[in-house]
Amino acid sequence: QVQLVESGGGLVPPGGSLRLSCATSGFTFGNYFLNWVRRAPGKDLEWVAFIGGGGSPTHYAPSVEGRFTISRDNAKKMLYLQMNDLKPDDTALYYCGVLRPAKPYYSNNRADYLYWGQGTQVTVSS
Repeated sequence: QVQLVESGGGLVPPGGSLRLSCATSGFTFGNYFLNWVRRAPGKDLEWVAFIGGGGSPTHYAPSVEGRFTISRDNAKKMLYLQMNDLKPDDTALYYCGVLRPAKPYYSNNRADYLYWGQGTQVTVSS
């Protein structure tokens, strides 16, 4: 049974930091490309960050480049997102997703993902 469970969200003031985690099971973790995707209130899904199967390459949406860092631990089957200098516009439900083969790394289309978590809420507010 495939499971992806995000954690680490919360309420932080602007300029703060959070580290999101995604615990996975039920599939061969190291074989897949992974993404973080978010949905802000009233908005469409937005791709945030990508990481290759071995930990590289990584790619970031322009809105988070230089502030967020995606990483993975294949031995632990864990995906991470370190988020620094958070802004109110980063407020969203954050999902980890397992990308289908041959789909674009920047996909914000749920159908392009094999597996998807339940999300963890990040709220940036003073």
